[in-house]
Amino acid sequence: MALYALFESSSGYALFLAHGIDEIGQNTEAVRSSVVDLNRFGKVVKLAAFYPFESALDALNQCNAVSEGLMTEELRNFLELNLPKIKEGKQVKFKLGVAEPKIGSHISEVTKIPCLSNEFVLEILRGVRLHFDRFIKDLKPGDLEKAQLGLGHSYSRAKVKFNVNRVDNMIIQAIFLLDTLDKDINSFSMRVREWYSWHFPELVKIVNDNYLYAKVAKYVEDKSELSEDKIPGLAEILGDEDKAKEIVEAAKASMGQDLSPIDLINVQQFAQRVMDLSEYRKKLYEYLVTKMNDIAPNLASLIGEVVAARLISHAGSLTNLAKCPASTLQILGAEKALFRALKTRGNTPKYGLIFHSSFIGRASARNKGRMARYLANKCSIASRIDCFSEMNTTVFGEKLREQVEERLDFYDKGVAPRKNVDVMKAAIESVQNKDDEDTAPNTENADGEVSLKKSKKKKSKDEAAVNGEPMVVDEAMAVTNGDASPGTEKKKKKEKRKLAQEQDHVQAPESLGAVNGFNSDQEGTTKKKKKKKSKDVDTEDQDIQSASEVKKKKKKKSKGDDEE
Repeated sequence: MALYALFESSSGYALFLAHGIDEIGQNTEAVRSSVVDLNRFGKVVKLAAFYPFESALDALNQCNAVSEGLMTEELRNFLELNLPKIKEGKQVKFKLGVAEPKIGSHISEVTKIPCLSNEFVLEILRGVRLHFDRFIKDLKPGDLEKAQLGLGHSYSRAKVKFNVNRVDNMIIQAIFLLDTLDKDINSFSMRVREWYSWHFPELVKIVNDNYLYAKVAKYVEDKSELSEDKIPGLAEILGDEDKAKEIVEAAKASMGQDLSPIDLINVQQFAQRVMDLSEYRKKLYEYLVTKMNDIAPNLASLIGEVVAARLISHAGSLTNLAKCPASTLQILGAEKALFRALKTRGNTPKYGLIFHSSFIGRASARNKGRMARYLANKCSIASRIDCFSEMNTTVFGEKLREQVEERLDFYDKGVAPRKNVDVMKAAIESVQNKDDEDTAPNTENADGEVSLKKSKKKKSKDEAAVNGEPMVVDEAMAVTNGDASPGTEKKKKKEKRKLAQEQDHVQAPESLGAVNGFNSDQEGTTKKKKKKKSKDVDTEDQDIQSASEVKKKKKKKSKGDDEE
């Protein structure tokens, strides 16, 4: 059986024919040793066909298709032209060797060409790659290297651009930097407190906030020079005039030691650095909020920007988080405790990073686990909507947040929550309404036409009510708008049945129900209706029997008359 080998190079597709190889020789070490020697390898493997790429863009598209395991039209035409034709009902006398099993399966599905991918094929392709410039005669010595370098740069650049468009890396770096800044600011502010407390120890109890403490320490400088003239400045910093007066009074009777001017300068510089770090932290938090609203708006509105960013950074990307099931998302961040519990056969953790959400803190101790499981389910839905939807909206996240609030009320007060199907329908309707509002024309003529249509609809409804005509309500619209509950749907169905029965009663007063004495306006349960149906059937049978008896009597009378 002949063996063809498909080689995808940076300059084009090449098809090689390996002849004179038996099945026994395929598993020997002689094949690997003969690959290096071109004289021996060239006798076995020969070039059958070559298809050059038209441009660098074409080469990039072909490379992307091969990496994803897809066969392009160019590759299909190349194979069908240069391989022996396959006839139905006859045995195939060749096989196609490929390096990637994915593209081999796709080729065999589409073209019915039998593909092979094993160690022997890989060794042949290794030899082809080693001596490829010798097989193609028209290639110059440096052409192949240039094509490989250009294709490698464009392929990697396309992958990096795709990653940049997702912008997951920006969120991951921002949340890491935010957490480290929190640690650094806390440790630096404690160092400022300890350093300046040697000079003014009473200030620690008056000012609790780290940022305000550093600001006050920079403003006060030497406590001996603090007077009542600086009360307005302190009041502006602290936002409280009473605290400013208290600081001035405490400075007069302070027990701290005096510091030299050089020491005070160092304390002031360090306090300024702490202030700059805290201000930069605020700006970084605002940047993170804007990025989360652009990339994962539903997840951010459901669980908060910081917790959502931590989940994304721990999963690696938004796509990885969307692929995680809800059970994995629930314990994301508690892997160490999970494996320790599995090893010791103890209780597994109930929550990981999701514990920092306010919903878990608001739940009671016995409901924390259930709340974590429900919240993880909603976070999984929100992350998948953010990852795979093209619309940038927060409607789904807000609706999911309402569901979590309802679940909290259900655990605490026993109030029944809405169903997920109804909530999602309402969210979809609200998104569609927003799109309609955005696409609606803003001109005066269009507004006038819309108002005229609305007024006509109102008039027609009013006329129908005046004339006593029954108005039919569209239940589907009510359900999709979220205005109808299951109870109201049943009521509306009953009202419809009443109206239909009234119309039938007016049009045909001699109906079966009227003849048999049944009142069609009465409402009853399903059992009563079944009994009515059975009675109606019995009466119809009786009427048929009576009619047949009357006919028989008439026939007898006519016979008697004939005899007479």
